Amino acid sequence: MPNLTSTETVKMMKLMMTAASAALLLLSGAASADQALAQKNACMSCHGVDKKIVGPAFKEVAKKYAGDKTAKDRLVAKVKTGAKACGPDSDAPNRRQAGRCGEDVEWVLSLK
Repeated sequence: MPNLTSTETVKMMKLMMTAASAALLLLSGAASADQALAQKNACMSCHGVDKKIVGPAFKEVAKKYAGDKTAKDRLVAKVKTGAKACGPDSDAPNRRQAGRCGEDVEWVLSLK
């Protein structure tokens, strides 16, 4: 590693902090975009992120399925066919549209 002057060191540290900040902003933007998708697909009508509404809180779902390699496929099927509490005739408007719930389920499973 080359010898850097104190000015060069400060510039490098500022650059690294800027890059780290940008990465955090990108990650937070992705999280809010995924929540917006869940809202658009009417998931948030029955589920809260942190609290139960009609269905369980998304964070509770993520906790329940943590480490389960089959969780995404199982949850997509559950959303499309209806959970025992709401059934297939529930008022979830986008429930059966193919490809609609996979991204939502991935987001839910990513919550901590």
